[in-house]
Amino acid sequence: MDTIDRKTLLNKSGLGFWCINHVQGCSHACRYPCHAFMLARRHGRVADLAEWRHPKLVGNALALLDKELRRKRAVDCVHMSLTTDPFMVGQPEVQALSLRIIERVNQSQIPCSILTKGLYPPELADEGRFSRHNTYGISLVSLDERFRVRWEPGAAPYAQRIAALQTLHDNGCRTLVHIEPYPTPNLIEQDIRALLERVAFVDHVFFGGWNYNAIAYEYPDRDAFYRKQARIVTAFCEDRGIECEAIG
Repeated sequence: MDTIDRKTLLNKSGLGFWCINHVQGCSHACRYPCHAFMLARRHGRVADLAEWRHPKLVGNALALLDKELRRKRAVDCVHMSLTTDPFMVGQPEVQALSLRIIERVNQSQIPCSILTKGLYPPELADEGRFSRHNTYGISLVSLDERFRVRWEPGAAPYAQRIAALQTLHDNGCRTLVHIEPYPTPNLIEQDIRALLERVAFVDHVFFGGWNYNAIAYEYPDRDAFYRKQARIVTAFCEDRGIECEAIG
């Protein structure tokens, strides 16, 4: 895999939390469109989607991380990742580097919050290597594989994604499902309750709407639809004792 060098690795995002983006690009090639890809193209980091789909590792990531963990004392949690996927499908080099980074951050007594559309490796449940304070999340907006193939063509199948997350849950890890960007009915007709039932084992649910596609804004009473879905999510989580953030 090609590599690039960066001057920094551990940075505080505009959203207020610490994050690591140790890869440029993502082979999942999500078509929502992908906000990270749009930013990378705007700033000249990639020319087009074809280049974005061929990820490049940050070759000096571990050296930067060691230096920055010694210097940045206020880091309380590290998010992976805002602009790529740490466990992208079919990219073993990315997965290997992600595991090494999580392990190194945890060695400094700092937990990680991870989000993926890929598959979590079961070794993340190894308490000898990885902190029990980590949070492992998947992005999941449907159960329909036809929808995934259209909008998340390179990502892991939904059922496999859920199964890998449940393996970590069953081994005592903290888990999360991120239901965003949730599609409007003119994109796909579905019942969010069915999706929630499939992930009822998680500790935390986040729900949000679809903001980067004109089709979602064409749906009549879009705002009312999302308010209703947020109420359903909130009620489901309250009934089962699941932590919840639902933006309607």
